[in-house]
Amino acid sequence: MTPPQDPFYIVKEEIQDSIDKLQATFRQWEQTPSDTGEHVHLSKELLASCESLEWQVEELDKAIAVAARDPAWYGLDEVELEKRRKWTSTAHNQVGIVRRAVEAGKEKSSSINGMRQELMRLPNDHASQAGRSNHFIADNDDFISSESDRQLLLIKQQDEELDELSASVQRLGGVGLTIHDELVGQERILDDLSMEMETTSNRLDFVQKKVAMVMKKAGAKGQLMMIAFLIVLFIILFVLVFLT
Repeated sequence: MTPPQDPFYIVKEEIQDSIDKLQATFRQWEQTPSDTGEHVHLSKELLASCESLEWQVEELDKAIAVAARDPAWYGLDEVELEKRRKWTSTAHNQVGIVRRAVEAGKEKSSSINGMRQELMRLPNDHASQAGRSNHFIADNDDFISSESDRQLLLIKQQDEELDELSASVQRLGGVGLTIHDELVGQERILDDLSMEMETTSNRLDFVQKKVAMVMKKAGAKGQLMMIAFLIVLFIILFVLVFLT
């Protein structure tokens, strides 16, 4: 099976595109200040994408394990299987690096938010400090509202990614059904060919038996006459074909 027709390469291309988008988003996340709502939104988006990609790569690992049980049946060899295992391992590493970096940044951000909450609980002795605290609380409310909108946007994006994944699985299923139909058609053709060969063999046996019976009844003299007749017929046909 050539790579363009192999379902593995179809899914691999889609996953690689998703990994490229993940890395582009990760670079944007690195350049975004950690104390902004945009950074929090990108963190959640990256973690959701990592989880989806890890599941997809694990499914490919399972498919490779199934093919490794009988490579000849799937038209594969050990070199091709090792090449596929190496790609899935690289994909796991790429996604894992992004996940670990985002989780580490998230823990750091949580620590900073905890310090801010402790500062908010300290007593304020001056009216100006109370005013700043009230202003900070108002900003925090605005941030919570903005974060709620971002979460809704993130859920919508996750739904879109799930729809894309579902479409990919459906395409993969369609390819599998096409391969199945092709194999069934080839099996039917082989069965018909086998029946025709068996019928031809029976007819040939019948003709051979008839010829043997004729030769036996004709005797030696009759056989010589038949051979002479066939030679004369061959000469006539030769003259007609090559001399006319």
